[in-house]
Amino acid sequence: MASPIVDAHHHFWRVDRGDYHWMSPGMGAPLYRDYLPRDLAPLLRKAGVDKTVVVQAAQTEDETAFLLALAGETDFVAGVVGWLDMEDPAFAVKLDALMANPKFVGLRPMLQDLADDAYILRPSVISSLRVIAERGVAFDVLTYPRHLRNVAKALDAVPGLRAVIDHISKPSIASGAFNGWASDLQRVAAFPNVFCKLSGMITEADHDSWRPRDLKPYVDQALLSFGADRLMFGSDWPVCLLAGSYAEALNALRTVLDPQLLKDQQAAVYGLNAVRFYQLSI
Repeated sequence: MASPIVDAHHHFWRVDRGDYHWMSPGMGAPLYRDYLPRDLAPLLRKAGVDKTVVVQAAQTEDETAFLLALAGETDFVAGVVGWLDMEDPAFAVKLDALMANPKFVGLRPMLQDLADDAYILRPSVISSLRVIAERGVAFDVLTYPRHLRNVAKALDAVPGLRAVIDHISKPSIASGAFNGWASDLQRVAAFPNVFCKLSGMITEADHDSWRPRDLKPYVDQALLSFGADRLMFGSDWPVCLLAGSYAEALNALRTVLDPQLLKDQQAAVYGLNAVRFYQLSI
């Protein structure tokens, strides 16, 4: 039996829900419209993707409930990464309630959008991270490169945390920025229970003129830092549509990564690592 292909990072949203802090009518196409399972299903079929992990795009508990409801009626969604206020005194109780849903697999605060770059080091947040680690819940890390040093400090304070860096921490591929990002990514990768998503890269490149070769130095660095056993593919659909189609996002990664991997390593990056990290039942 062939190994499953898992898209470890995509989104759904419905504009009229109204809690997407980053969304406004003025942003226009392609993002200001609904994206739901019926839109993604044919893209997965054409790309040969078997299962997915859908990740929150709004900083509300209603968003988590919305995604869990969609997952409950969508066979291809194997897991949901939701959101909770990590400074809420009732954090542990609310987390336990979410864990009762078999498709809930993780949490993600939107660190990149918070005014405090050191938010993850607040005592109340560290306390919540310890709860997450104790419960064995996955933790998605949405950052820009400037956040990585604080993330490393948080990982040092919560050594049992099972975490994954989203979008290779969004280096500016369009400008060729590399050095600070690479060393800080290596620092985070030193924690053996931290993974990294090869996702969100084409939208950090020049939207109009990027080529797969533009991604290669960044993919190579992620592979060097984490190894094939701690990397996973994510489309970042529909955000990827700012720069390319679902198929283009996947094919760009395959173009630069696959020649460096053995077949079993490809199976790991494109599916088995996500199954293992998120403890998916598929």
